[in-house]
Amino acid sequence: MILKSSNTAYSVDLEELFTQYQQELAIRRGFSAHTVRGYVREAQNLIDFLLAQTDRPDELAEFLPQLSLLELRDLRLWLAQIDTQSQARATIARKIAAVRYFCSWLHKNGYTHVDAGARLQAPRVENKLPRVLNATQAQTLLNYALQQADSGQVQAVRNWALLEVLYGAGIRVSECVGLNLGDLQADLLHVVGKGNKERVVPIGKPAQRALTQWLKVRQNWLLEMKNEALLTEKAVFLGVKGKRIDVRTVRKVLTRYCVEVGVPVISPHDLRHSAATHLLTGGSDLRSVQEILGHSSLGTTQRYTHITPDRLRAVFGQSHPRA
Repeated sequence: MILKSSNTAYSVDLEELFTQYQQELAIRRGFSAHTVRGYVREAQNLIDFLLAQTDRPDELAEFLPQLSLLELRDLRLWLAQIDTQSQARATIARKIAAVRYFCSWLHKNGYTHVDAGARLQAPRVENKLPRVLNATQAQTLLNYALQQADSGQVQAVRNWALLEVLYGAGIRVSECVGLNLGDLQADLLHVVGKGNKERVVPIGKPAQRALTQWLKVRQNWLLEMKNEALLTEKAVFLGVKGKRIDVRTVRKVLTRYCVEVGVPVISPHDLRHSAATHLLTGGSDLRSVQEILGHSSLGTTQRYTHITPDRLRAVFGQSHPRA
């Protein structure tokens, strides 16, 4: 079922168009559910805007023939309307990227005569460095998680394992909550990332110990719940009801622990940034970090990592013949 972006009552033809587009994103392109929802929502927002430009409601049924005439000027009018809402440049850039993809798909599938979005320009987004914890702060956070887990309380043990895996493997929070029991090896994780791309990620001894402890607690906890259906749950990390934990819960756990231990409040993705930074600071090469993070482009790895000036000086001093 397509997620509606407004109260617009679409024609049958438009509903079919959105269904086809959703299938393109989810099945053929393998985008995550979150990305699919966002891209479909922006496509619907564009159609809503175009429909609003006419004063004749009876034209709805005849909209697809009109859509074939879509051109760059229409998109610029849409963009001008968005720009008046004082949204952040990064938000506008994401909307433009989604609409450009939609326009490309419309053209490739014969709905429009031209690819109206091919020359639509996005605003330049400031390339801010991500927030990261330094190595001492990361160690303080994880030591605190371990102290909480020593109580034996189920959620505390789970939280310790969660944070150790997020930091220790440098994986995305969506990849972490998506882990299944069959994805765990002795010192490796089988991860399914963006676009359903699979990779194997190593984890260190602390994350291994945390996972081992959590899996023992997890099994006993499920047995105590006396719900046979839950015993077949494949997810590694579970919520309070015994089902797969969600991303929002992980974010809340991390925020709470950061506040309680007194380190800067960061997101799960910032913890991933921190892991990448510490790998590079410790001497890992950029290509290896790219593989661990699962980036298809080395440029993305460079954007998501943060090398300290001290590290730059050290590398320069060791490597440059004129240092």
